[in-house]
Amino acid sequence: MEAQTLGFAHFFGHADAIAKFILALLALMSVATWYVIVSKLLRNFMLRRRSLAFLRNFWQAHDMRQVTEALRSSGANEPFGRLVAEGLSACDHHRRQSVHKLVDAGTGEAFLTRALRRSLDRDGARLESGLTLLASVGSSAPFVGLFGTVWGVYHALVAIGMQGQGTLDKVAGPVGEALIMTGIGLAVAIPAVLAYNFFTRANRNLLTELDSFAHDVFAFLSTGHRGGGASISYVTRAGNEPAASEATLRTQGAA
Repeated sequence: MEAQTLGFAHFFGHADAIAKFILALLALMSVATWYVIVSKLLRNFMLRRRSLAFLRNFWQAHDMRQVTEALRSSGANEPFGRLVAEGLSACDHHRRQSVHKLVDAGTGEAFLTRALRRSLDRDGARLESGLTLLASVGSSAPFVGLFGTVWGVYHALVAIGMQGQGTLDKVAGPVGEALIMTGIGLAVAIPAVLAYNFFTRANRNLLTELDSFAHDVFAFLSTGHRGGGASISYVTRAGNEPAASEATLRTQGAA
């Protein structure tokens, strides 16, 4: 009958405030981990679909004006669209700027390069959101569980010492219950580590594609050749309406 009472429920019922706090902390880590995993899976799925749709429409467009109109109507809600919007905005801004400032120094191509690099950096930061939490949980949860085990074993041995009974049947139950904490810590850490590795690889692949596309966009806007289709002079030529204002594209390009 005594053996039937041993287990997690028995351990939790006899746990002190510190042990219960550790269990609550591990539960919070687990909830936060799975929230990040599920939300990033859904976000990455939608991001991939939007990116593929934009790239398909981009390469099928006749000229940059058609791409600009598409960005105006649907907005830039994925990295590739934001990159193009940033490039168009940089071209327009550089042409409009009459008073030269340090931020606007250099040729149009240099200004465009800086704008595209900033867009890449911002999207890289967006993609990395949540990864710090996964890394922190994956590295700390086993030690939190181990601390709970040490604390539980200590109190179990103290209780056994006070009873004056140190036989194996008296020690195995309480110590085994305390070891549950280590198992919980590992159960929290393993999904976080696997998810961190998965999302890190997915982000690296997407950023590689985005960096390659940035070279195409730069060539599009600076030379007018493939990798481009409209030069800076086309997008911002005097006498033409600018392809898109900086304020419009930045507003529509917000994530």
